[in-house]
Amino acid sequence: MASYTVEKRRLASGEYRYKCVVREKSKGKIIHNESKTFSKRVLADSWGKKQVNAIEQSRVTETKEAVTLGTLLMMYYENHELWNATGRTKQFVIKMLIDCDIAKVESNELKTSDLIEHCKNRRSAGAGPATIYHDIAYLRSVMKKAGPVWNIDANYKIFEDAVPVLIEMGLVGKSQKRTRRPTENELDKLRDGLQERMSFRPNGKVRIPFLDILDFSILTCMRIGEVCKLRWDDLNGEHKTILVRDRKDPRKKEGNHMVVPLLAGSFDIVLKQPKSDELIFPYNPKSVSAGFQRVRNALGIEDLRYHDLRREGASRLFEKGYSIEEVAQVTGHRNLNILWQVYTQLFPHKLHDKFLSDG
Repeated sequence: MASYTVEKRRLASGEYRYKCVVREKSKGKIIHNESKTFSKRVLADSWGKKQVNAIEQSRVTETKEAVTLGTLLMMYYENHELWNATGRTKQFVIKMLIDCDIAKVESNELKTSDLIEHCKNRRSAGAGPATIYHDIAYLRSVMKKAGPVWNIDANYKIFEDAVPVLIEMGLVGKSQKRTRRPTENELDKLRDGLQERMSFRPNGKVRIPFLDILDFSILTCMRIGEVCKLRWDDLNGEHKTILVRDRKDPRKKEGNHMVVPLLAGSFDIVLKQPKSDELIFPYNPKSVSAGFQRVRNALGIEDLRYHDLRREGASRLFEKGYSIEEVAQVTGHRNLNILWQVYTQLFPHKLHDKFLSDG
């Protein structure tokens, strides 16, 4: 363990000097010794603390061991605190990576060439650049936790050099902006299918009100995770509003509370729910979306995700004449550019009208 002491000495001139001595002992023996003299005590203390910290840090680095990426990914999988806080897409990717060839690479020996090979293998198997980008992003995320969580040596900084190369080679890329909206016919089919599911599936001890949640999701533009966290205590019956806690925000994960108006029939849907729990919709969001997906697949409806209902809700508000700022108050978007894209795809001709009016 490293420590330091400061010795005060008076010179013949009457001035004082402060000698800082840094030592490290192991099993009673001094294995490191250095000293430096300063004109002020504060400078000696500062240097001593800095040297001790550097020694301790070097010892931590020296004791780190490497494991295969497959082992590291499995450790992440088996860590309940990390795994339970991980989204479903990331969980799927991590499980998939465990079975890939890149899992055989040592955590401190990963090279850009290894990542290129992995991306090429995935591309040859039919994965697109946006899908492969998830592989890279989630692998980097796990490797960044290797040191602080498990004291494992992992050279995650390789991604800083590798990602630009992967993008330039066209192996990874961001996903295209979705414009998918369900048709009225598709929504009618979904409602019939969900009604049938509610009638014939007991859903364990609890029957999930799929129809109410479907309509509520569209009317409020809420994510399914937000819907299933709404609390009765946060409902304002007088103003027909509700507090949505911890809305998604790229700047921070918690504390993004927002009062949202319950427009159209969404307030009535809330009042229909039994007050048997502190939550208005006390259901597992994964179970809700899974039920939606099974009905969708059985109906043969292609390329429709539950999250597309959020876009459908926003589009309907624009079609009713709400402004971008007003729609943002419902959807919770912090970046209005996203809503602007939705708006211009709905009403591209309005840009011509604005140009003519400005002229």
